[in-house]
Amino acid sequence: MKILMVTGYKPMELNIFKEDDSRIQFIKASIEKRIREFLEEGLEWVIISGQMGVELWTADVVMDLKEEYPVQLGVFPPFENQDGRWPEALKEKYEELTMAADFFKPIYKGDYQGPYQFRTKDMWLIDKSDACLLLMDEEFPGSTKYFYDTLQKTAKDYPVFTITPQDIDDVVEDLRMQDPHYWD
Repeated sequence: MKILMVTGYKPMELNIFKEDDSRIQFIKASIEKRIREFLEEGLEWVIISGQMGVELWTADVVMDLKEEYPVQLGVFPPFENQDGRWPEALKEKYEELTMAADFFKPIYKGDYQGPYQFRTKDMWLIDKSDACLLLMDEEFPGSTKYFYDTLQKTAKDYPVFTITPQDIDDVVEDLRMQDPHYWD
């Protein structure tokens, strides 16, 4: 696998409303753990659409991993100005990402035209990647359900790796056990 697409929840679907929420560090650690495994096996590119939440957190992780691995980050939003209605802090983060990414190109020119742009974006990312890493709880799929349904209908021989709530709990426990005060 050379190209991995990553997606998952938006922050509000996880009841995360601030960028300094402590739960984000556990989500990022879970993403990093999986991406590191893929990098050790030869992963070269991580691609995202740049939506807020899991995808922006993935971008942070990949940018940090660049210090250790020759990994590239590609950002392919469904249309220009996807961040137009986002909170100001996330707009700034997105703007920085568009400049720091190794490749950035909206799939459609212009602003939002309709839901077909999201479907096209999903199909395009599936087509351009070798596999997907999806942060999703099947009991509460949220907006990831649309992407997951597209995968089920169209990508028959396409590997889908997941990060589940249990995976995140395992990372939380690992991090707690690394704290020297845990054993007191």
